[in-house]
Amino acid sequence: MPIQIGQKKESDFTDPLGLLSDCHRRIEHFLAVLIKLCGKAQGGSLDAEEGELLEKALAYFRDAAPMHTADEEHSLFPRLRASGQSEAALARLAELEYEHVLAGRDHEIVDSLGRRWLREGRLAPGDSVQMTQALKRLSEIYSRHIALEDRELFPLADRLLGPEELAAVGREMADRRGIKRGIKR
Repeated sequence: MPIQIGQKKESDFTDPLGLLSDCHRRIEHFLAVLIKLCGKAQGGSLDAEEGELLEKALAYFRDAAPMHTADEEHSLFPRLRASGQSEAALARLAELEYEHVLAGRDHEIVDSLGRRWLREGRLAPGDSVQMTQALKRLSEIYSRHIALEDRELFPLADRLLGPEELAAVGREMADRRGIKRGIKR
């Protein structure tokens, strides 16, 4: 994403909750790109710039987004569960994990159809409708999901998890990406 004047500096692995929230902004950005392209072209031909945007958005959701899900499900959520929070808070984690499954299914649809679009230069009308519907569902899921995490879950994690636990989350996130430098062990 391009840098904008006055934009907040992105978090790093020493601030894993901030980094997860920053990732939400990228999810929103790339989802908006896909929705805009789908609405404008409706499965028809794309110019070179549109094709590049489609390719970048698909690659983001194929490559980076699964790591974000793993960061939550394998690093953050287990520590929150171990914190002994109320059943209501634990139920929210199960809800978020279920939304990850639902989003994953729709991302598979979008990725498959998006790649076909790039390969063949257009989509059949039924495929275009299917892609649009999957993107609409993703938009609805992410709207709820991101709001819950940014407004409730991440602040809760910040209160409940100590500096050592948060540092461990950040190290695991970096390890997941093959990044070793600049992380205190």
